[in-house]
Amino acid sequence: MNREPAEHGKLLHRMPIELRWRDLDAFNHVNNSNFMTYLEEARIRWFESLGTEWVTDATAPLLAAVQMNYRQPIPYPGSIVVELTADRVGTSSVTLGHRITSADGAVLHADGHVVMVWIDRASGRPTPLPEVVRTIAAG
Repeated sequence: MNREPAEHGKLLHRMPIELRWRDLDAFNHVNNSNFMTYLEEARIRWFESLGTEWVTDATAPLLAAVQMNYRQPIPYPGSIVVELTADRVGTSSVTLGHRITSADGAVLHADGHVVMVWIDRASGRPTPLPEVVRTIAAG
């Protein structure tokens, strides 16, 4: 298995997270499914930080693909940091890289990327990215 961190683009968002007891599994470390929840929370916080609409009654983002490389278990208690990067900007999609590290950045727990596609809610077909997402991610 490849242990080298994935290459990522420009840093978009950095979000610290305090671990919760309920995040643990029977092996006394954070369950792998919670990694996805941490990424979801970071994406929503980044979108909300843009200061303008990124979802409307007419359009919305969908998660089209996920790549998660689990590098090291996350022990409890502790804190982590989720970093989102702009890896690729397309016409109707954006590829957001992610890293989950220890609070001090010394341990890489996971990395990879997600592809978010904006769709027209009525037709279900892809629609152009919101201008704010395109501008900030491409910037």
